[in-house]
Amino acid sequence: MKKTLLNLLSGVLSHRELADVYGSFDIVGDIAIIRLKTPSEKTSSRIADAVMCVHGNVKTVLAQTGAVSGDFRLRKLTHIAGEKRTTTIHKESGCLFSVDVNTCYFSPRLSHERARIANLVKPEETVVNMFAGVGCFSIVTAKHVSSVRVYSIDINPSPVQFMTQNVRLNRVYNRVIPILGDAKQVIENQFERCADRVLMPLPEKAFEYLPWAVSALKPRGGWIHLHTFEHAAKDGNPAEKVKKRTNEALTSLGVCFDVPVVRVVRSTGPNWWQLVADVRVNQSLPA
Repeated sequence: MKKTLLNLLSGVLSHRELADVYGSFDIVGDIAIIRLKTPSEKTSSRIADAVMCVHGNVKTVLAQTGAVSGDFRLRKLTHIAGEKRTTTIHKESGCLFSVDVNTCYFSPRLSHERARIANLVKPEETVVNMFAGVGCFSIVTAKHVSSVRVYSIDINPSPVQFMTQNVRLNRVYNRVIPILGDAKQVIENQFERCADRVLMPLPEKAFEYLPWAVSALKPRGGWIHLHTFEHAAKDGNPAEKVKKRTNEALTSLGVCFDVPVVRVVRSTGPNWWQLVADVRVNQSLPA
């Protein structure tokens, strides 16, 4: 996709303009989200035309004009071309996800990770998703394992509203339960010592919320899938750094555990990575 876009643009943009183009972009449903290093209306319009030419299903092109930020992990978007809207329906792993990219965090780049987690879940498990967004991890899991129950929590009202729609769209009634609230408080009030597995797909908050993830596990323990960001130079090993941080955090909580898997999910910038640690807790915090 990167090569195709840059090759196409090479005929309409100068070398200087091409240097300001991020070759990769996101497609969510029929909406494309592009980024420029130094935004300009003229360049944005040309890139939008190229994207819509290459991807005939794209009906709207938006430009991301700032980094993902805030407690709700939102990005500032500006309309560039096509239909003026920010809502769409995204298809992934046989599921449909209604989403507003302006009010909900959504990354199509996590599709492989969502499918991977779903394949790890066993029949009859109880899962707590602490940062559920519009419900992608939860719903993909519930579609893959029909006997699972996922308590799907998010603090942002907009994704919870879309998550409720997505439960209906995918017919996972009573398997995915949308819950509005801060995961710390929700677990303290409702879900201590009940889960076989806890999902933590919010890298910025995972280590802060780790004690509550542990407290959600059943007394015999279970699995935690902890996402985080890590920096590593070219000769560095981000997975080893994450494993060390995870070991230190869990040791301080006084639980028995091991970390059999730490894997890179994606690159998020020069020498920056998103990783996930699969943690097996053998004994959760005492009552």
